[in-house]
Amino acid sequence: MGMRRYLSFMAAVFFITGCASISEDIRVETDTHPKANLKGYETFTWVSSAEIVYDPQGQWELPQFDTDAEILWLIRRELRRRGMTEVNVNPDLLVGFATGVNMAALKLKKNPETRLETLENVPKAALVVVLIDSQTGLPVWVGKATGELQEEATNEVVRKRLDYAVKQMFKKMPR
Repeated sequence: MGMRRYLSFMAAVFFITGCASISEDIRVETDTHPKANLKGYETFTWVSSAEIVYDPQGQWELPQFDTDAEILWLIRRELRRRGMTEVNVNPDLLVGFATGVNMAALKLKKNPETRLETLENVPKAALVVVLIDSQTGLPVWVGKATGELQEEATNEVVRKRLDYAVKQMFKKMPR
């Protein structure tokens, strides 16, 4: 597998946690350009995706999961649910996403025995989806999901967490 697929997986791994709920730690935010009329967009095509990882110790191994393809499939599904059609020529929207991982992220955690807060390494990741007006080149909508990472994951849990994050993003998109 290439570096792009590896980095994309790393961003998806943030959807793997030991929380009681599969989505408990995932935070989703969206923003829409104030003058955008999202109802007017009917077609879309893809722009390049980007991945960023900060993993100085190289803590992750390559799994057998194509996160890039999974994210593309989920975004495509949500856009189609909104009545949009994917095209190769003259799209109304350009769709892109970026994923990022920071393995060195720190968080204050309370020690249950001492009740003191200490810094603990809690790797973080994010997924950002951007819809760009193809005529103006300006973003008309942005969705962002962030969460915590853990080393062990199953493909099924990764899929569920990615699905949750993308669905929540598009639920917040004005119709």
